[in-house]
Amino acid sequence: MGDLAHDTTIHPGDHDGVFSAHLSREWEIWGPMGGYVGAFALRAAGAACAMPRPASLVGHYLGVANFDDPIRIETTVLRRARTAVSVRASITQRDRPIFDAMVWGTSEGLLGLEHEHAAMPTYPHWSTLPSIEERLAAQGETYEAWFPFWRNLDQRPPQWRADWHERASGEEDPLWRQWLRFTPTAAYTDPWIDACRLLILVDLGSWPAVQATFNQAEVIAPSIDLACHLHRIRPAAEWLFTEGHSPSSAQGLIGSHQRVWADDGQLLASGVSQLLCRPVPAAG
Repeated sequence: MGDLAHDTTIHPGDHDGVFSAHLSREWEIWGPMGGYVGAFALRAAGAACAMPRPASLVGHYLGVANFDDPIRIETTVLRRARTAVSVRASITQRDRPIFDAMVWGTSEGLLGLEHEHAAMPTYPHWSTLPSIEERLAAQGETYEAWFPFWRNLDQRPPQWRADWHERASGEEDPLWRQWLRFTPTAAYTDPWIDACRLLILVDLGSWPAVQATFNQAEVIAPSIDLACHLHRIRPAAEWLFTEGHSPSSAQGLIGSHQRVWADDGQLLASGVSQLLCRPVPAAG
């Protein structure tokens, strides 16, 4: 398993505002997981803007990175105001564009309007639920992560269907809900690193929601864009309830909406993404 802070470390590059980094294979899903790649842009933007709190990230996935070559992250401050700074963060690898993001950082303690109308779905608390390993063991099965990425998360499904692999497509709604906690470190005091947890989960919820309704899909669907709004930074919130919902898929595109709550029901982050369908790569 990988540690998020260590595995998103950025290093000063050859010019001001330029950073380098290496991607870890511990975060692989069809290649480097999209939210994990975005975390490097988020951390570089945080270093460039020198603001205490991240507010949002909007990005386009432009290419698939590999795990062997270093990545380069070039940042540009687009707008610097008293309470907010906008930064562009562009990730390349061997001069190939990989990810381009626009990030806002803000001051702490800003005064303004406050409301909360995003109730967390009513499910049992994570502390009362068995882990995914325990659920499978009760069925006489052993949990094996499909990709290395899943080893980085404790998972406690609020619902369980023992015959999941035998279901017919269309039986389930395009909806995925899960209690999740990062391992080995569950949360971070640095707001920019802790926000990487939320960014990764906002990106994560899209494809599992699609898989809920399509069994044995003949395509994969990587994200081509991601927008993540960071409503609250709560480093003390270790267990996170994540929801992904796909309201529509058509013409080779899949839309998805995601939300992440703390275990006390407070909404921490939300976002949307668009996925582009591609044929499953041939074996070998």
